[in-house]
Amino acid sequence: MTNPFEGRAPNLAGPARDMLPITPSDSADLASVCIGLYAEGAGSIVFTSETGEIRTINVPDFSIIPVAIRRLHATGTSATGLHGFSV
Repeated sequence: MTNPFEGRAPNLAGPARDMLPITPSDSADLASVCIGLYAEGAGSIVFTSETGEIRTINVPDFSIIPVAIRRLHATGTSATGLHGFSV
């Protein structure tokens, strides 16, 4: 099988290279900033953006949030099935 990503530098203009499950935490940042977030189940999401701003949003089922996220907070987050897009 050929891999079109082989030898290609990570690029914010291209597709994410992986999608990782995220466990919300009030004290720990993600291992690396995600370029977006996917929520399987509806609810509220409290996050710290890449710029350091804390935001709260409400999302429906199967939502894609195209914002860079540094931390996904446990307190206030009720959406389920949360995954981060990484490059």
